[in-house]
Amino acid sequence: MIRTATAADVPVIHALVRDLATYEKVPEEAKATEEQLREALFGERPAAFAHIAEDDTSGDVVGFALWFLNFSTWRGVHGIYLEDLYVRPEARGGGHGRALLTELARICVERGYERLEWSVLDWNEPSINFYRSLGALPQDEWTVYRLTDGALDALGGRS
Repeated sequence: MIRTATAADVPVIHALVRDLATYEKVPEEAKATEEQLREALFGERPAAFAHIAEDDTSGDVVGFALWFLNFSTWRGVHGIYLEDLYVRPEARGGGHGRALLTELARICVERGYERLEWSVLDWNEPSINFYRSLGALPQDEWTVYRLTDGALDALGGRS
């Protein structure tokens, strides 16, 4: 079962984010607090959204998708950028990841959004194969760039 996350889900979302960071071999980079997630998802001006995957039998939370809106100047409409998609290892293969992506695709179609995009680590073959099975295509001609920490501070004028 897929449902929209509620404020009561913040602790489990936080735990899943930390699990994802461990899976991606960078647990030290998961610095977000529960309060930061609560504010981003359910604050006065939510900037992100989340959906929860629950086990059909037990009702336990087994995964989540956290996303936000982006905008294509070429297409002139919003899209969804999927920041995180994670299903607990013991629940993989049960259709939860597909169901989460199906829900986001449904939202895109319903709202007239023309893109659903995300990034995947190049070593994550199981995820790459799963995404390809859905018809997703890699954007090999694009390279993601990121400013953080000292480089961001320096460019932004903060010493």
